[in-house]
Amino acid sequence: MKKQRPVNLELSTISFPASAIASILHRVSGVIMFVAMGLLMWAFVTSLTSKEGFDTVSAMLDTFIVKFIIWGTLTALFYHMLGGFRHLIMDLGYWEEIGSGNLSAKITMLLTIILSVLVGVQIW
Repeated sequence: MKKQRPVNLELSTISFPASAIASILHRVSGVIMFVAMGLLMWAFVTSLTSKEGFDTVSAMLDTFIVKFIIWGTLTALFYHMLGGFRHLIMDLGYWEEIGSGNLSAKITMLLTIILSVLVGVQIW
């Protein structure tokens, strides 16, 4: 039995609602934090093993790429935390309609941008 329905695989032609983008970003931020956790644990263990290890980690924290990784990790943490609160509120029965769900997704993204800029100023 062959189905005669159209298939659109070109993602650039599909307009996702804000709530769909928020859901995808919530999963991406979780993966980013999972990967970053390994890097942070390595830096923590290395800094506690010896004075040379501490000096190595301290010197690494002054480089642009490490500051960028820390900024990205904190941004992912902020988004994941705010998105988690959003999902908890939705589980309580609020913001379940399309309009309020999209609005809460946009507010979550806006708050993440604000927090990301603030932490970026603090890091650099």
